[in-house]
Amino acid sequence: MRLRLKPLREQVIVITGATSGIGLVTAREAARQGAAVFLISRNADALATQCADIMRTSGVRAGFAAADVGDESQVLAATGRALELFGRIDTWVNIAGVGIYAPLLATPLDEHERLFRTNYWGVVNASRAAIKHLRGGAFITVASVVADFGTPLLGAYAASKHAIKGYIDSLRVELLAERVPTAVTLIKPSGIATPFAEHAATHTPHAAKTPPPAYAPEIVAKAILFAAEHARREITVGGVGALQIAGAKLLPKLADHISAGFKPYLTDRTRRPSGTNNLFTAGTGGRERSERPPSLAHSIYTDARLSGGWTTRFIVLGLAALGIGYIARAGRRLTRVSR
Repeated sequence: MRLRLKPLREQVIVITGATSGIGLVTAREAARQGAAVFLISRNADALATQCADIMRTSGVRAGFAAADVGDESQVLAATGRALELFGRIDTWVNIAGVGIYAPLLATPLDEHERLFRTNYWGVVNASRAAIKHLRGGAFITVASVVADFGTPLLGAYAASKHAIKGYIDSLRVELLAERVPTAVTLIKPSGIATPFAEHAATHTPHAAKTPPPAYAPEIVAKAILFAAEHARREITVGGVGALQIAGAKLLPKLADHISAGFKPYLTDRTRRPSGTNNLFTAGTGGRERSERPPSLAHSIYTDARLSGGWTTRFIVLGLAALGIGYIARAGRRLTRVSR
């Protein structure tokens, strides 16, 4: 069953987590390319501001609903509002997510459960609300490269992304078996220079950060909007993350030791006071980027993955080979140091 998706300029796109970071960048770029957009987040004021700005600058239709994606009734109500405004949904994009920086055994259970309520159950609730309206459309979920390996201090977040990957992969298989004409895509970004770390709950003495090198959020938005027009199973964004996944699959024990000795998540600044994160309450919204600028504005790997063709496949394989060699050398250095 070959699925042909509409051009962006003919689409109505629903985006969760749309008032900051990747969600906001994606909404603005989709509108710039002519798509009508419907935005969902917990912050009604930020949503109203962003929709007004999009309509003013892009001249497209935009609407919104304030909803907690972890609450199925609110997601159903938001879906109904989108259908009321636009009459249809062509693409649904799950981006809403929260984070916790803490060792797993020191992560408060109420926070751990809240994170899963947003990250995992948000995707489940969206699928139950949206799939039946997406005949001939796309259901796109933004996970993370940590859906494929473990990571220190972001263990609860990584666990939720593993769960999302399992859910999306299983959903795709079931829809194929039922011959439901919906493209189901998983996007796995590397570290991205969004306000994620600044919004996350933190149980460490120091403020958290996205580990370098951090990519610009526009690279993820490009992959998401590509998937809205071209049915793809999975897209990894950023060559660094692709190499991490390859290392975890090909040399898992070595990758574990490298991760255990690699602590790039904390800054030398004292962390913010507790209660200033977006875990249980809505963030302020409006910011696309973190306080630290992105290290990488482009990704050769991602461009190659999106363009396709044998030439780009050879480029991807070449980059993978170089990366695996680097991982192996790093492992040998780590082994010598630990002796």
